[in-house]
Amino acid sequence: MTPQLAEFFDFLRFPSVSTDSRHREDVRRCAGFLVDKCRSMGLSAELHETPGHPIVVARSTPKPDRPTVLIYGHYDVQPVDPVAEWRIPPFEPTLVGDKIYARGATDNKGQHFAHLLGVEETLKAHGDLPVNVIFLIEGEEEIGSPNLAPFLAAHRDALKCDVCAVSDTGMIAPGIPTLTYGLRGIACLEFKIHGPALDLHSGVYGGAVPNPATVVARIVASLHDDEGRVRVPGFYDRVLSLEPWEREMWASLPDGDASTLEETGVPGLWGEAGYTALERRWGRPTAEVNGIGGGYQGEGSKTVIPREAMAKLSFRLVPDQRPQEVLELAAAHLRAVCPESCRIEVELGHSGPAYVMDPHSPHGKAAQRALTRAFSGEPRLIREGGSIPIIQAIKDILGIDSLLLGLALPDCQIHAPNENFTVSNFEGGIRLNRALLEELAG
Repeated sequence: MTPQLAEFFDFLRFPSVSTDSRHREDVRRCAGFLVDKCRSMGLSAELHETPGHPIVVARSTPKPDRPTVLIYGHYDVQPVDPVAEWRIPPFEPTLVGDKIYARGATDNKGQHFAHLLGVEETLKAHGDLPVNVIFLIEGEEEIGSPNLAPFLAAHRDALKCDVCAVSDTGMIAPGIPTLTYGLRGIACLEFKIHGPALDLHSGVYGGAVPNPATVVARIVASLHDDEGRVRVPGFYDRVLSLEPWEREMWASLPDGDASTLEETGVPGLWGEAGYTALERRWGRPTAEVNGIGGGYQGEGSKTVIPREAMAKLSFRLVPDQRPQEVLELAAAHLRAVCPESCRIEVELGHSGPAYVMDPHSPHGKAAQRALTRAFSGEPRLIREGGSIPIIQAIKDILGIDSLLLGLALPDCQIHAPNENFTVSNFEGGIRLNRALLEELAG
């Protein structure tokens, strides 16, 4: 094992689960590891306290005649449940063939550690960097980055830069360099249907009183028409259509319908008519049910009409949809379709807007050249269906675009058991950093 891989394995051993208070000290120790690493490279580095988990900021000695690149990442990781489905203990990194298995390997420790090592290699080789570099590595991404936007606002002058580089997105396939220039936004809510004052005997009262579980099912069914379009009035009013060049680019990629079927294991695809699977996933808005429940859930039968039932919804958004407006439209729709025989309670949740940048801008072209140098192929330009709300916050607060340089592969199993990161992409990430800084200097 190379020294770089050994050091990466040490990083992966920290169980830095931000959502679990039992790991609070593990999260802090992981942040301390990063500070020590950055200082050992010759960067100045500080641990910044927040009301939650600390933020690591490290920087090279600034030179006034050079552009400044902010490199963002997060050292916190998802919980490991269900533990029984892991092939190896999730915080004992293991190399199997070309894959490193560990929680956080590809979300997001591997990517930003590769960037750190790229900077280290350049400093060792030349004693200097072609650009000024600031690393911003947080410990709360997996819980929505609640303290990062306030931190950015409070340190706007110290974090002044020209562009941000982020490798928390994916490659469409092994060996195909991928620049993501857009992310869908998100808006979440949950609703509860209240019916009788207590659970009722379904034989004594069935057919005479409303069943909240049935009402939730009917409301959920009202979200889409038979063509897969969202039926919330006003939902599409601000949606920007896909550009012809985007549809042409995505049509040139490996078969997206087939890959979606293979990745998910579903018997067949479903979605908005008139669009391919990739177009639906990357460039169209959605309404999804994330959880639904009510009534008896135990073994066997219990013949009750539940007193209440619930569902959790999320909406993925595209430019130029406004998250709060979408939540208000959705809540109005839910209330409108709820029958008068029940009472509905709607609770609005977290949200964030979609992000998009021009991949043909000077920074976008520099990123594409760097990807070509690192992976020896023509970069593909895509959007992604997931959401990284802090990317839009970086644009709003610091006034810069983010270059989303994919290193994760479709089978990396982020947020799932047996998360993995390939050694080839880890090493490619190091090459990518060195090429990117050189291209951005030009």
